[in-house]
Amino acid sequence: MTTTRHALIIANDRYDDQGLGQLRAPAQDAVSLAEVLGDPEVGDFDVEVLRNERVDAIRRGIERFFSEGGREDTLMLHFSCHGLKSESGSLYFAARDTEPRLLEATAVSAQFVRHCMFRTRARRTVLFLDCCYGGAFSRGASSVRAAGDVHVLESFAGEKLGGGRGWAVITASNSMEYAFEGSQLTRTAAPRPSVFTHAVVEGLTTGDADLDADGEVSLDELYEYVFDHVRQQSPHQTPGRTVDMQGDMYLAHSRRRRIVAKPVPPALRKAMEAANFYTRLGAVAELRAWMESTDLAKALGACDALEEIVQNDIRVVSDEARKALADAELRPDPVRMDFGRVPQDSETPHRPVHLLGPPLARACTPHPAPEASGWLRAEESPEGLDISVDTSRPGRLSGELLLKGVLTSEVTLHVEAEIVPAPAPLPAPEPEQPPPPPPPPSAMRRPREKTRPAEQEERERGDGRSGIHTAPEVTGVSEGAGTGQVVPEGTAEGGHPAVSDSLGTAGIPTAPGTGGGAGLHAPPKSGAAQSRPGAAATPVHATPPLREPAPVPGPARVPELSSGPAEPATRRAPVAEKSRPPVPAGTGGRERGQPPQRAPVLAGVALVLAVASVGTAARAVYKAKTAVQALHDVKGDLGQHISDSGMLPALVVSLVTAAMALLLCTLARRDLTARPRRYPASTESTTTSMVWTARLLAVPALVVGVIMAIAYPIGNSIW
Repeated sequence: MTTTRHALIIANDRYDDQGLGQLRAPAQDAVSLAEVLGDPEVGDFDVEVLRNERVDAIRRGIERFFSEGGREDTLMLHFSCHGLKSESGSLYFAARDTEPRLLEATAVSAQFVRHCMFRTRARRTVLFLDCCYGGAFSRGASSVRAAGDVHVLESFAGEKLGGGRGWAVITASNSMEYAFEGSQLTRTAAPRPSVFTHAVVEGLTTGDADLDADGEVSLDELYEYVFDHVRQQSPHQTPGRTVDMQGDMYLAHSRRRRIVAKPVPPALRKAMEAANFYTRLGAVAELRAWMESTDLAKALGACDALEEIVQNDIRVVSDEARKALADAELRPDPVRMDFGRVPQDSETPHRPVHLLGPPLARACTPHPAPEASGWLRAEESPEGLDISVDTSRPGRLSGELLLKGVLTSEVTLHVEAEIVPAPAPLPAPEPEQPPPPPPPPSAMRRPREKTRPAEQEERERGDGRSGIHTAPEVTGVSEGAGTGQVVPEGTAEGGHPAVSDSLGTAGIPTAPGTGGGAGLHAPPKSGAAQSRPGAAATPVHATPPLREPAPVPGPARVPELSSGPAEPATRRAPVAEKSRPPVPAGTGGRERGQPPQRAPVLAGVALVLAVASVGTAARAVYKAKTAVQALHDVKGDLGQHISDSGMLPALVVSLVTAAMALLLCTLARRDLTARPRRYPASTESTTTSMVWTARLLAVPALVVGVIMAIAYPIGNSIW
């Protein structure tokens, strides 16, 4: 152990033996007490909690806790469980696996705890026992009966320690009394702290146990506070204590601010006691001004003087003094706070609370009510208070934050929140597949090889399958009828071209006045191709030949004639470029089926900003009203009240969001007008509606903001 203050909290509320009643309070006791003792600003203890442990784990934890204590350490042990008495009259503390018939082996004896306490080297040791002694004697534990009063404190009486060491034992109840859980003993009530532990936690948290207001809570002060609190809540329960210690033992720091009132000057005191009541009214006005002072001692002295006037003076003067005291009360803004729906285990949400009133009223101490101590937090901030909630446990949270000041008893701030389970995380997106690499240049040129002239393919088929020999070169080619298919020229017997009369019906044009064959020539070359003797000329077909596995042999094809000059047969037909689909006009390269998004997005953002401008304008109006009311009630400077209320930030946000909303409306409308064919009718209608709604909201908010911006400097110069 490295620090000098250590606490061990043992809480057992569940028992394996059916004869031991199940307690409700220990679970809440352990959480609340560990929190306040571990707070560096209150207890500053190093806290360890053992909850529903077996007896061997509890014994080991107690012995280690006391044996490791140093000479300068302060040790605190807290029990919250059943207390049992054996037939011999010995006191035992029940663990989770305690068997009432075998207390010596399955329970923690008070003598064992006492022995560990007296052997420790620690200078200060204190034991708190919040045990329900009567609750242990149920029907299932008939062998454990009360042979008389338990007399808890007598179990820890013994010789004095010496060596400057001291110890103390404080019990929730003595003899055979119940340690009440709340206001009832039934097992069906909802869990809540016991009366004893609740008093300990409340006295340390609020600082009310600091009876002399010296900033420290001593053991004697805590016992007196707990005794009065427990007796007030449960008259049938009487706490007890036994102490063997020299000097005071301080358990915690106090958050209470001790302010010593400064008496009013003699001249002002003389005015308060003057015979003329107008003079006394003037004294009341002067005391009111004193209460606004940042010197809290001076303000508290003025408050005491006004209380004296309220009690002793005539009604006219006392009413003015009473009104001055009422104006100095603490006023939190807001008085009700709702955090809404908050995801579980998310970042802690924070909300500010402004404290209105004079400096003396704002000198208050916040602390959560008992039902909200586990999840509600309040810290001081420059604006007043910073409120936050714990998001670790789901459910509906509702509780009170108590503000205890110097002038008022308590002011309540209601806080609500709903902690909802966090949504399941989305699956991680799959990594994008890289695009396929571009084909090599050789593969890109490969399709060009398939575009060789059709006549060459036909010539190759004829050479290898039917034995028909064709000329190696073609002197003239022409496109077929409407097909663009190139066909080779053929020759008849004797090497002269033979053209059938059917060429005219095959779609081959002829020169006028030639009788169907004039003007068509194919000069023979050396080594002209030979055709099969007696073969008739075949008509030219307009469709390209099919690549059949075994074509039927036939006569040579008639060459296609052209009226133009002949081209060499080695020239290949041009490769047709792959056509691209036309891009629709006005789409700007956008893919078909993808609607434009600019104008609808601008209109949507403008609508959101317009709604925000209306909300902030309403908040600014409310803050201005609060400042004017404070000016009427408290007087002072209007600019200071405006600054305290927080109107200026809301006003600036309202003006900026309204102006931005109108600007985005103009841009969205302009985009619709400039490109009327770009947007579908439904998109254009929706965008127009959002623009119209945003303008309807933003214009009034802008007008109200401008009026308030003009009125603020004018009113500030007047008041």
